[in-house]
Amino acid sequence: MKYLIIILTIIVFGSIACGFILDTEHSEKLIGFGVLGLFFVVFPLFSYHRWKDKKVEDYMLTKENLQKMREREGDKRR
Repeated sequence: MKYLIIILTIIVFGSIACGFILDTEHSEKLIGFGVLGLFFVVFPLFSYHRWKDKKVEDYMLTKENLQKMREREGDKRR
C-alpha cells in the first residue's frame, strides 16, 4: 500500500508539472486530472493507510477521555 501511494503521488505531481511545463492543448487537462487524482485517489488512500489499525474511540471526546484529560492536567499542576 505504501509503495502504491508513493507511485500514485509521483504520477499525479508529474502530471501537474507536465501541465505547467508543456504548452499543448491538453495542458490544462493534465493539471486538472492531476489535482483530481491527488484529492480523490491519493489522499483517501493515504488517510486509510494511516488510520486502518487505530481505535477511533481514543480520539473522541467521551466522558472517560475528558476525565483522563482532567486527571492529567491536575497531575501537571502539582
